[in-house]
Amino acid sequence: MNHPIDTKKNSLHRTFKETTTARIVSLKRCIFCTLSGIILWLVMIIESNAQSLDPQTSPSTNPSLITAPSLDKVVSTALETFYTPGASVAIVHQGQIVHAKGYGFRDLKKKTPVTKDTYFRLASTSKAFTAATMAILVDEGKVQWDDKVIDFLPNFALSDPATTSAFTILDLFTHRSGLVGGAGDSMLWPEPTGFTRAEIIHNLRYLTPEYRFRSTYGYSNVMYITAAEVVAKIANQPWEQFLHERIFAPLQMDCYASSPPDTALNNAAMGYGHNDERGIYPIPRNAINNQSIVSAPAGGIICNASSMAIWLQTLLNEAHTPSGAALISREQLNQIFTPQMPLFISEHDKQTHRTHSKSYAIGWRIQNIYGYEMISHTGTLSGYQAYAAIIPELELGVIILNNGSNYGVRDSVMQTIIKSVMPEAKPVDWIDHYIDYQAKQEQRYLRRLLPEPKGSGTVLLPLSSYLGTFCDEWFGEVNLYQDQNNIYRFSSAKMPTLRGRLEAFDQHSWIVRWDNQNAASDAFVHFEVNPDNTIKGFSMYPYTAKEIINHEYRDMFFVPQPALHDN
Repeated sequence: MNHPIDTKKNSLHRTFKETTTARIVSLKRCIFCTLSGIILWLVMIIESNAQSLDPQTSPSTNPSLITAPSLDKVVSTALETFYTPGASVAIVHQGQIVHAKGYGFRDLKKKTPVTKDTYFRLASTSKAFTAATMAILVDEGKVQWDDKVIDFLPNFALSDPATTSAFTILDLFTHRSGLVGGAGDSMLWPEPTGFTRAEIIHNLRYLTPEYRFRSTYGYSNVMYITAAEVVAKIANQPWEQFLHERIFAPLQMDCYASSPPDTALNNAAMGYGHNDERGIYPIPRNAINNQSIVSAPAGGIICNASSMAIWLQTLLNEAHTPSGAALISREQLNQIFTPQMPLFISEHDKQTHRTHSKSYAIGWRIQNIYGYEMISHTGTLSGYQAYAAIIPELELGVIILNNGSNYGVRDSVMQTIIKSVMPEAKPVDWIDHYIDYQAKQEQRYLRRLLPEPKGSGTVLLPLSSYLGTFCDEWFGEVNLYQDQNNIYRFSSAKMPTLRGRLEAFDQHSWIVRWDNQNAASDAFVHFEVNPDNTIKGFSMYPYTAKEIINHEYRDMFFVPQPALHDN
């Protein structure tokens, strides 16, 4: 659906232009493009075969914006190439939703098609909504970005007391806690999690920092969980309710951060993965269901392309609702889009996108592409991919949602769309580009992999000596046992998906092979043994770790339950 846009000159757009001389150059470029567009539009009026991007929405007035037939071909080819069943794509341009369409299947077995209203998991594009809820409270004077977290959540604590005392609301959103990227994710995924948000926040104190506070970018989902609880505390209502009342309802967005209704469940996309052995396969553990999601503030919101287009349309219109009311003030919108932490610029970005600046803001990434400022965020979850982007100078917004695990669809389709309105960008087959790019990434990954460990297949103590119930002070209980088929097993009390088969490796080490290979990396279970050959406890680390720094299994040490009770 289209929503009216304020006819006054977009001041957000103007703000971006005024920041650098390059914006002035871009303005001249836009004037040229606009004049060219007017000329071509007049020609198109005469021609009877002129096509709209979507017959149900407004046609584009920019001649360089990709046409519907071309986009349809790109998306369909990308789905086939990157082993993805379906996708939904929406484009906002010059204030109007000019394209909103589904492609492929939301359920491969039933062959039910994706539509523009099909629901997907937004993954990390959810973070922008958490940022917006806090910005609303800042607008209301109930909190400031530099306020201390402990002033609102007294139970908030990190391993370092000084960092705890200095930690601000802004720190929650900008990935500069000092933790390694992904620290604490073991409490969120694989779903379903048995941890509450209160438990997650309490357990932050057990996570060991990798870097100095505010020195290094380290992507953190658990900090967004914490931010949502700050919002809930200030608003005196659950974060989900506040989000619905203050953002989803005013914008008439059919999105859900808590239990979705049957109408959404009946049009929800199943998540899928792919490998050479199994082909395309469903990932039911991440399927959209009627349960509330603990990880929603970081990556658990469900939505569709139609509603996400409204969200991008609103942001491009200075965060004004369809009624003309300001959802967020211009000041706070600019704050959300202000770079906070510099990000690494890869050679790929430099060469392919001419990127010379890249930063994380508040729930968004800011990246220069061909001289244009792109405000975007990607989302990755087993079975789902998302990509949301706005380019204010081009009055362009794009949302791509798909139900596969390969990022090739979202990236190739996004680049195809945004580069079509950049005269400086040379024509590129972006599907071929990402085929080649992924092949090179795979080669780098394989080169980083450690050689497969070789063990004797025997351990030094009787097998039964290693069994029992163990407990980590923050991850909780796990059980190592022999089942009725005499198979040694591992199970987690808090994370029910973490169940697997234990194999003796060597010395005092075992390997756990997870039943669900998408759940986590297979892991070593390494026991520490006392001089009297009793078990002191065990630690875990990935079986095929490619990096020295890895969030999986960090800061865990499981001790026999009686020993824990004796402390």
